[in-house]
Amino acid sequence: MSKTTNKFAPEVRARAVRIVLDHEGEYPSRWAAALSISAKIGCSAHTLLDWVKRAEVDSGKRAGVPSDMAEKLKALERENRELR
Repeated sequence: MSKTTNKFAPEVRARAVRIVLDHEGEYPSRWAAALSISAKIGCSAHTLLDWVKRAEVDSGKRAGVPSDMAEKLKALERENRELR
């Protein structure tokens, strides 16, 4: 079971990420964009930046393990533990 709850619907997350990416040029930095937009949707700027980074990894614009692969790996590790 997850330690955190998903307070925001996936549609809200996707829209917030899209807004940050679309409007970050209007702010001095991505952090400033995240601060402004996160205040409007009710989450922390750190959380919003995490969502943006995850979206970039999933789309291939940033190095890292995509979410679907991470979920598969986690399921396989859980299965291995159960089999032992």
